[in-house]
Amino acid sequence: MPSIKASSQLDTHVATAKLIANALSMSNKRASLKSRRWVEESGASWWPSSSYLLLWKPPLLKVKVKVNGNGNGNDNGNDNGNGKGEDNDNGKGKGKEKKEKKEKEKKPKKQHDEASNYDKLSTLPTGQERGFCRTNTTCEFKTIVCPTECAKRKPKKNKKQKACFIDCSSSTCEATCKIRKAKCDGYGALCYDPRFVGGDGVMFYFHGAKGGNFAIVSDDEFQINAHFIGTRPQGRTRDYTWVQALAVMFDTHTLVLAANRVSHWDDNVDSLTVKWDGELVNVPTDGEAEWRANGDEREVVVERTDETNSVRVTVSGLVEMDISVKPIGEQENKVHNYQLPPDDAFAHLETQFRFKKSTDNFEGVLGQTYRPGYVSPVKRGVPMPMMGGENKYQTLSLFSTSCNLCSFERPSGIASAEGLVSQY
Repeated sequence: MPSIKASSQLDTHVATAKLIANALSMSNKRASLKSRRWVEESGASWWPSSSYLLLWKPPLLKVKVKVNGNGNGNDNGNDNGNGKGEDNDNGKGKGKEKKEKKEKEKKPKKQHDEASNYDKLSTLPTGQERGFCRTNTTCEFKTIVCPTECAKRKPKKNKKQKACFIDCSSSTCEATCKIRKAKCDGYGALCYDPRFVGGDGVMFYFHGAKGGNFAIVSDDEFQINAHFIGTRPQGRTRDYTWVQALAVMFDTHTLVLAANRVSHWDDNVDSLTVKWDGELVNVPTDGEAEWRANGDEREVVVERTDETNSVRVTVSGLVEMDISVKPIGEQENKVHNYQLPPDDAFAHLETQFRFKKSTDNFEGVLGQTYRPGYVSPVKRGVPMPMMGGENKYQTLSLFSTSCNLCSFERPSGIASAEGLVSQY
């Protein structure tokens, strides 16, 4: 990048603008821009010209311009420390010291999602289940009763029966009937050869690469990566791919859901593996049919939505996911000419995401589509609208938080992928 000299206060801001433009065009990253009169310890580096200091820490690009010669040392037009030479806060003469901005107070993490923050009451003689909403909910201290059409919250036969959804965050304080399965045509869906439906409602395909790992969603609080499996039949120029495993990473914790590699599919055999911080999780099949854990200040719930191969995952304050394990059937293999080997069902995940926090700064293959003002680049009106960006969102492993546009930061490799990731 060429150096830019600044000779006056006006030139300083012009030079800053040019430097910013160059930086953005070269990095191709979204960023908010701030001029600072102080240097952060991490991420600081001088350009070779020694005229500029660039601080880079996604999603902020901070640029400080050092002015040579006489001037008012003006950062935003308010800092009137008159002096020559070195750009410092004291200067030679009188000046008003700029007050440091107070850091925004972080909102406390949600221990429970408001919607499900209730106590289960005894079932009515009609078989209808009830919930009593706890304090600090929209419906606090109110009892919500399931409709007769869906009397139970967790019916055993989910494929045919809707479940009762008691919502303590509802303005009407009423329960509704819902199917607890991933809707592959709904917002936030990730199914098939991976086909996505974005937060903007636009459908697109993202093929990634077999054996590759990609950030599906990333922001400063959490990241969800996906591991892709696939095959490339003879004569094809690209891979057929499917999502075999998901890793949900937040704070220092990792929740993994993976489809087992099976030679022949059986609906009655559970082919879903769940791991929490590297330890195998056994999700009960009776009673509430759920497993719970407290990750620091967040509650994690994995509950079965069918006897086998189907769960709903909730990480309070972050995300809710409906996940099912599906095979590639013989007929599907033949129709699409996948040419899969006879001893592998290519079990994969079908998922639908619902986010419980602001999506304004989301990145990732799916996450980007939830940002305000996002305009999808995919071609409309074609059978398979393709989304690129493999280079932006590819990670080194299922548990790596590093990619060109990833925002979530923590040490990689906290959890182990042993026995979870299929390398094909």
